[in-house]
Amino acid sequence: MNVRRLIPTAATAGAVTLGLLALSACSSSDSAGGTSGGGSNGKLAVTASFYPMQFLAERIGGDHVSVTTLTKPGTEPHDLELSPRETARLGQADVVLYLKGIAPAVDDAIGQSGAGRIVDAASLTTLEEHGTEAGHGHDDHAGEEGHGDEDHAEEESAGGKDPHIWLDPVKYAEVAKGVGAALEKADPDHAATYRTNTGTLVGQLGALDTAFEQGLAATTTKTFITTHAAFGYLAERYGLEQEAIAGVDPEAEPSPARVKELGTIARQDKVSTVFFETLASDRTAKTLAGDAGLRTDVLDPLEGITDKSKGADYLEVMEANLAALRKALGAK
Repeated sequence: MNVRRLIPTAATAGAVTLGLLALSACSSSDSAGGTSGGGSNGKLAVTASFYPMQFLAERIGGDHVSVTTLTKPGTEPHDLELSPRETARLGQADVVLYLKGIAPAVDDAIGQSGAGRIVDAASLTTLEEHGTEAGHGHDDHAGEEGHGDEDHAEEESAGGKDPHIWLDPVKYAEVAKGVGAALEKADPDHAATYRTNTGTLVGQLGALDTAFEQGLAATTTKTFITTHAAFGYLAERYGLEQEAIAGVDPEAEPSPARVKELGTIARQDKVSTVFFETLASDRTAKTLAGDAGLRTDVLDPLEGITDKSKGADYLEVMEANLAALRKALGAK
């Protein structure tokens, strides 16, 4: 599926500097005065399914929320399993914030938890279908090697539409607005704070969107190869072509035909780099890069923050992703 969207070309050629870190990260253990929530120290108790949801809850909730996450740092959320005790704890949260389609175990557990206020981030923006090889719309790549793409696309669409909305700053901002509204309803005593924090974060995400749009407008190539199909929304937003080695499951093994096809695409589209990620094996990416004579680099799908992440939070890691894409795509 070709995920190309035309972007205005009034771009800056130099590296884009982002002023994104005005908000300091808020610790869930900070003390706060009485709220209507049932969290520790009188805070609103928010349970987040994985890091992108945790980031929103902490930035918008600030000192008035106590945030716990179901996905420990370094854990791939696609593979997350919950114990009966963790499932039971979901029912004790004031707000459960998750993204349907990322962690099947969480989707199942939420239905069993009896939690009162459940916010599905997928309902806060418009989801789209992106084929496994999101950029596979090149007519000159067609042929008998491409027959497997239909199987890959069916494999992804079988689980619903592409859930990786947080990698598009515009869609993530839409989700942030919805999360802010949910916290206002759950804790009206601090609605003004949630509204202010939401506005600040939405502004930062707007700056991030501008940086990506300008920084990627003029490049030598529009095609990038990555481990799994997490970047369909980002590719579509900024006029790029994602070519994924695997599907939405980063541990899936590509077919030999797919690996051969990617080598052809790399030559034809002047691809310089194969991207891998911090929470999944880099073996296939490095093998493909070695066979094709390409470099490797990290493009982080931000499913979790670890000490290997190129930044301390979502905004910093997205800055690093932009820098990596500019280098790999030959940004001017």
